[in-house]
Amino acid sequence: MKTRLPLPSRLLLGALAGLMAASCSAPRAIVATGKVTPQGEFRVAYNQGFNIASAPLSKATSALKDAASQAVGKDTVGYGGSVKNLQAAALAYILDPVQPTADLSIRYGIVPRLDAGYKYAFGSHVFDAQYQFLGPVGSVENPGRGAASGTTYASIGLQFATQRAKLPSLPFLSDINSLLNLRASRNDLLIPVIFSQSFGPEEEIGAISYGVVYAHSWVTYGFAPSKIYGSNNQVVSALPTTSRNFSSFGGFVNLKLGYRYFYVIPAVSLFYQNYGDYALLNGASTSLSGLTVVPSLGFQFRIPTAASRR
Repeated sequence: MKTRLPLPSRLLLGALAGLMAASCSAPRAIVATGKVTPQGEFRVAYNQGFNIASAPLSKATSALKDAASQAVGKDTVGYGGSVKNLQAAALAYILDPVQPTADLSIRYGIVPRLDAGYKYAFGSHVFDAQYQFLGPVGSVENPGRGAASGTTYASIGLQFATQRAKLPSLPFLSDINSLLNLRASRNDLLIPVIFSQSFGPEEEIGAISYGVVYAHSWVTYGFAPSKIYGSNNQVVSALPTTSRNFSSFGGFVNLKLGYRYFYVIPAVSLFYQNYGDYALLNGASTSLSGLTVVPSLGFQFRIPTAASRR
């Protein structure tokens, strides 16, 4: 007879499986509401999502996968259109990977209307703050004046993430990296403007949130191949470290559901970005643009303290 694990254990195992699958990508799922963490209160959360970007998906053709597999098994590879396409695919996955994402976070209410937090996205370190410019600033235990179900809250956030970028752990991308020896790092800035309507006073049973997002990313990358040869039968020179930056624009909606201490937060964000032009080996270049959808599911715990109850 099989023993069924209790729900908390199943949730924990599911979370651990998600962490094992996730790569280091700066989180772009917006799971916050317009109400910031009340002063003196902590919030701990786990979020699991998936980054679905059109640019790398359009590059990952079966022909490209076959070219990567064939090239990695050769002692020498001639520079041509397939090598250029492999570089474009590698950059597309570095700029906006198709992969699971996960993060653990903690937030604290510093003063009324301002909180700050830290997220660890399993390779990406994220620091953020949020300022509330509309709505009462009380807590579930001590509601502010005017707090009621349907109250509108609004805030603006600032998130900064830094990481060493790497290709997701997919077989054909490993072949590409073996051929091109790609090295990259990136920094990401995210500015969401969030509006929400409360379910219950001070979001006691949750909220619905929506808004717009501006993001800016700085990417540094380079290629150092050892077996790609040009038309002069010489090894193609490495591409020195090159820096580029680009902006993203998007919107989001999320739903926070629970009661007092524990909440489930399904969310979806949509971004558009023109990544711009990127230098490649042998004097070539490529340009990239595309849409990105980020669905996610989060779990949040409130930890009120004596200070937040006053």
